[in-house]
Amino acid sequence: MRVVMAEDDPLLREGVALLLGAEGLDVVAKAGNAEEALDAIDTHKPDVAILDVRMPPTHTDEGIRAAVEARRRHPGLAVLVLSAYVEQSFATELLSGGVNGLGYLLKERVGRVEEFLDALHRVAAGGTAIDPEVVAQLFTRSHQDTRLDRLSPRERDVLTLMAEGLGNSAIAERLVVTDGAVHKHIRNIFAKLDLSPTDQVDRRVAAVLQYLEESRRAR
Repeated sequence: MRVVMAEDDPLLREGVALLLGAEGLDVVAKAGNAEEALDAIDTHKPDVAILDVRMPPTHTDEGIRAAVEARRRHPGLAVLVLSAYVEQSFATELLSGGVNGLGYLLKERVGRVEEFLDALHRVAAGGTAIDPEVVAQLFTRSHQDTRLDRLSPRERDVLTLMAEGLGNSAIAERLVVTDGAVHKHIRNIFAKLDLSPTDQVDRRVAAVLQYLEESRRAR
């Protein structure tokens, strides 16, 4: 897997690059700001880009804007965004354009090496990896939405884990229920969110997108 890493903190940037190299991943370029990151992505066309949210010159949303622009230039590029804090507006801005091949993690998750690498591989494979704390806060902000209010507490739990990017088996393991129970909850979620019975993968994405969009409107 070929990776472009963009982080303005040299210690973290080099540390993550060493970690990825030790895992057999090829860090083809390291950048200290968004402009350098975009240039590196254009040049190397990596499998995945890891971008810090706050980078020079303003240290606000350069990483998010770079991620959106990189995916515009290179459709299908997998992007994993790292943030020191839960920044809901940045998360929904990035994810509202589609969830495939996207991740949003808190930087503290990097220290949990197995979780970080699992998220990176999931995103590179076209999946989704949203930090549980980000999902929890998005759900908190969306409590006024009547469509989400149709869901039972357990269905909300399942949708939360779907938004994090977990598959059915992983959801079943996390909630200590059977795969069959997860399938049933997901069918109920689709019905209550008025998602037509089309391809199941498409409906999973649609459910998460609807959840994120309604969370954004509730801000």
